[in-house]
Amino acid sequence: MVFVGIVLLMVSFSWGWAQELTFPIIPRITIEPPKEGTPQDFALSLQILLLLTVLSLAPAFLIMVTSFTRIIVVLGFVRSALGSQQIPPTPVLIGLALFLTIFVMAPTFSRIQSEALSPYFEGTISHREALERGIGILREFMFRQTQEKDLALMVSLARLPRPQTQNDIPTHVLIPAFIVSELKAAFTMGFLIYVPFLVIDMVVASILMSMGMMMLPPVLISLPFKILLFVLVDGWALVTRGLVLSFR
Repeated sequence: MVFVGIVLLMVSFSWGWAQELTFPIIPRITIEPPKEGTPQDFALSLQILLLLTVLSLAPAFLIMVTSFTRIIVVLGFVRSALGSQQIPPTPVLIGLALFLTIFVMAPTFSRIQSEALSPYFEGTISHREALERGIGILREFMFRQTQEKDLALMVSLARLPRPQTQNDIPTHVLIPAFIVSELKAAFTMGFLIYVPFLVIDMVVASILMSMGMMMLPPVLISLPFKILLFVLVDGWALVTRGLVLSFR
């Protein structure tokens, strides 16, 4: 609903409905170390600067701990297997991956909203407790998608003692293990997608060679057949269904 509200607000501005509204002038905000003051004042300025830096990097961090990595890699494999160069365009693939990520992560985000954000906004819990609850819910999602051997690899690289429970595994160890597992799952799905298109390329290349047309690029002939096959089997629906069902 938040995304829908933002889109509707932008549309209303584009149609000129906002001409009747008056907005206060936003004051200019500057961040600079105090010329004179206590060390606490200087530390507060550094904390604000650090907070702004973290907020600028937050979207990248959030993407890496969600289903976006697997989805965008698989969609990239689909485009490469088709051999259609830049069709679909990269912005289209990224947009599809983002909305599929929102769809897959909707139950997790709903839990974060109800168990962490809402109590914090109501003032019933502190910001530290809200952060711990939100990270805990994300950790549950990452643990479900992470393979044990990838997790064991990161634990051994971090030289940690053998964990007894999931709580013994730090988040900075879980995240790279989760990313490695996501890449492994994406490449596995990409290989399965590549196989039928590779067969078409080999058949077309064999036919052209038997006809003595070795100077004609096989990709030029096989591309329409690959697109036709992809359309006939409703490829985008199959890929989308496989991606969504691959998350447990």
